[in-house]
Amino acid sequence: MLFSTGGAAIKAAEFTGWQIASFRSGVAALAILLLTPAARRGWSVRAVLVGFAYAACLTLFVLANRLTTAANTIYLQSTAPLYLLVLGPWLLKEPVRRQDVALMAVVGAGLALFFVGAQTPLATAPDPVRGNLLALVSGFFWALTVCGLRWMGAAEGGHGSAVAAVVSGNLTAFLVSLPMALPLGPHAPVDWAAIVYLGVFQIALAYVLVTSGLRHIPALEASLILLIEPVLNPVWAWLFQGERPGAWALLGGGIILGATTLKGLLDARSQREVVPPVELAVESGREPAA
Repeated sequence: MLFSTGGAAIKAAEFTGWQIASFRSGVAALAILLLTPAARRGWSVRAVLVGFAYAACLTLFVLANRLTTAANTIYLQSTAPLYLLVLGPWLLKEPVRRQDVALMAVVGAGLALFFVGAQTPLATAPDPVRGNLLALVSGFFWALTVCGLRWMGAAEGGHGSAVAAVVSGNLTAFLVSLPMALPLGPHAPVDWAAIVYLGVFQIALAYVLVTSGLRHIPALEASLILLIEPVLNPVWAWLFQGERPGAWALLGGGIILGATTLKGLLDARSQREVVPPVELAVESGREPAA
């Protein structure tokens, strides 16, 4: 639920997209370091490299939310399994099954619905076409992050921990976005409160709760519970900003989430775990990230 509040909170803060991307991640990195002792160890070159991909995912998620609807952003980022179908065999030498191709074709059909007809700009979504494209690229970098975490987990020896990659990603997002975030003018306390909320609660505390919960439940159950994020994300934006996504976007998002859920169920039945628990903890399938 904390993860799902990202879209509404990002839209509520009276900062530019680059400022939110920078300060949100800076606060999150500090909060995770304070809340999680494991974040202060397990650093490696691999963790830093994976952090670069995660930083791109985090930053693009924020920029997309400032340009298109929260629903479009989270649903388009949820197309990450489509990219994994291509990246898995190429980067990790993972086989592609026939059912994977069929289900990803369904995801592709859902994706296409986001670009049907003209998209009317809204006060909270002034440039939906550009925002949709940024959300798509964010999904690609989330898929690359998942591949990176598998790469870390498959390697023998001390190649870093997932939590180190999360902190590295947030620190990188903070530093890379900072030049575009300056100069910083005066802002109301409520705007800074939104930034603190995003960093401490929407990212850091949510991450801590997910990693704690994953010790007690199966990965499939966790992945299904985490679908609360894309379901509730547009609900908060509707309640707090009055933002109403288009009918085609809702239909496309429903198809994408349905295909993702079915894929998880089929993978569990065949005793093949596609998304290990350590990867589910990072956001989020989506931006935990986002």
